[in-house]
Amino acid sequence: MSVGSRNDKLKLGFLTAIGGREKGYVAGLLVTNQFGRPLEFQCTTPVKPNRTQQILYGPTLVPFIMGELIARTLVEKVGVKPELILTDRTEILDLRNHVSTPMFCIVEESETDDSVTIGQQTFRAHSSFLSDHEMIAEQIASMLSHADLAEPLERVRMALQETISLAAA
Repeated sequence: MSVGSRNDKLKLGFLTAIGGREKGYVAGLLVTNQFGRPLEFQCTTPVKPNRTQQILYGPTLVPFIMGELIARTLVEKVGVKPELILTDRTEILDLRNHVSTPMFCIVEESETDDSVTIGQQTFRAHSSFLSDHEMIAEQIASMLSHADLAEPLERVRMALQETISLAAA
């Protein structure tokens, strides 16, 4: 299969979370086609850690909640499986330990060996999955260099805010 035909059917997952320890964390996953058109959206209910969990998990609590608990649930639940997952939360990168789908965090600039810059955007892979860079560089770099991949993540955040507002009403 050529890169062009692969890009014609590429499904991208945009995964982010909002919230905090007091009100809980809510995550959303938007799967789009290569043009950014929604194919499916899933979100979680708020996950609020109790005081005992905060003490026992310590600094690993947020990556556990975001990456393993809620993000993993979303990826398993979604019907349209993404071929690449993008996030803007480094805590969500822990999800990569539990899924076979390559994933990256969009970061401001290249700071470490676990990041790669394509066009105007810099992507950071999970430090245990640096081979994911080959996938992004070889197969979809030309498509990613022209797209604003932060914009769909903003749409997910807005949808999560709307969901929280509706639930509170």
